[in-house]
Amino acid sequence: QVQVVESGGGLVQAGGSLRLSCAASGRTFSRYVLGWFRQAPGKEREFVAAISWNGGGTYYADSVKGRFTISRDNAKNTVYLQMNSLKPEDTAVYYCAATPQIRSGRAGSPKEYDYWGQGTQVTVSS
Repeated sequence: QVQVVESGGGLVQAGGSLRLSCAASGRTFSRYVLGWFRQAPGKEREFVAAISWNGGGTYYADSVKGRFTISRDNAKNTVYLQMNSLKPEDTAVYYCAATPQIRSGRAGSPKEYDYWGQGTQVTVSS
């Protein structure tokens, strides 16, 4: 089993940057696919980015491509989301999620992920 805890959220002006961290527990962390999702008030949870177990594969939502970068450090059991050029529409609660395997081939589907953190708030002011 894996437990994940997000940190690094906060308030930032449009055009600014933030780096989110997701610390995970569990001996098999290095074999898990990790993903970031977000949920704005009144909206459904949406995919942001995902990374394969060895970091060799990364996947992004079109809305964040070129601005966000996902990475992981398996030695530290941590995955990161570097967010640059932030926009007000990036405002949301950001969640980290983990799964041992993407079963359907859809890394962007929340249903693929078994373990979720409590989320961290990101607010981008205009």
